[in-house]
Amino acid sequence: EEQIYKALSLGVQDYFTKSGHSKAVIGLSGGIDSALTAAIAKNAIGANNVLGFAMPSQFSSNHSIDDARNLAHNLGIKFEIISIKEINHKMLEDLSPIFNGSKTGLAEENLQARIRGNILMSVANKKQALLLNTGNKTETALGYCTMYGDMAGALAVISDLNKSQVYAIANWLNNHMDEEIIPYNSISKPPSAELRPEQVDPFDYDIVSPLVDILINEPGKASELEKEGYDYELIEDLLKKIRF
Repeated sequence: EEQIYKALSLGVQDYFTKSGHSKAVIGLSGGIDSALTAAIAKNAIGANNVLGFAMPSQFSSNHSIDDARNLAHNLGIKFEIISIKEINHKMLEDLSPIFNGSKTGLAEENLQARIRGNILMSVANKKQALLLNTGNKTETALGYCTMYGDMAGALAVISDLNKSQVYAIANWLNNHMDEEIIPYNSISKPPSAELRPEQVDPFDYDIVSPLVDILINEPGKASELEKEGYDYELIEDLLKKIRF
């Protein structure tokens, strides 16, 4: 974990130096991925150069905003809250003739992520900063992300870490610093995109994260995984998502 953390910090520092940028913008959801990304950015380019933004919607929990605020405080980075409730409501209102009273679903959920992406990119442009993408390898490989939304960013800092590694490095960081850098609640709570009521990620990451890595790095082993105890339907479902 220490080697990975230092390597990613060095990579971010090198990217900013070579691209001529000094400031980073990050969307802070209160979750583990954005928390680790922010911690790496702070280590790489300094707390004064990292701008964190929480963008709550009507589905955002109070603890997510608190976790984002606590993270920013622990890291000493700048922090702002920009609510997307009114923007989202206005866009849904304007889209109502097209949506035509249809059942609420993916389009409405992803709209929130795309509003956030637009806000973050606008801030990054205005501040002459780079937006950092916070997606991990497991979610990206399975398509559990939103195009033009949370996939936006100039650099995907943790995109080669699976979800299990993200948790492991976050725990290592807190233990290494002997204090709560990444809020305990961000580590312990069920991961959620919070795009609809009571939403949680639809994966058991303890099982799915290593399995996705195997299917990506050693695709020839797919036929052997069932013999090793993995569920056949799960393997087929993940393969379809990865190969989409």
